[in-house]
Amino acid sequence: MILEIADIRIQPGQNAAFEEAIQHALATVAVHARGMQGYSVTRGIESPERYVLQIVWATLEDHTVGFRQGPLFAQWRAIIGPFFAAPPSVEHFALVARSA
Repeated sequence: MILEIADIRIQPGQNAAFEEAIQHALATVAVHARGMQGYSVTRGIESPERYVLQIVWATLEDHTVGFRQGPLFAQWRAIIGPFFAAPPSVEHFALVARSA
């Protein structure tokens, strides 16, 4: 299991439209990616134009090769990319410990 965390900053005043767009992108594009096992999107309280997207992947390659280098990524970026104030910061994490 690999956890992708994307730190996304959007343009001010675009929250409602971005939240609708990312939910659409997740439901219509990302769910079709091989190895995608789940996701969550959270909005910053102190910084409302900041979002954290967490996606669980079966393997790192499912994200970095299968998704990012495949046709789904262009569709994904076409839906949510116009809202970005800057390119998202993306990192991957491996599970160390977990509660039940």
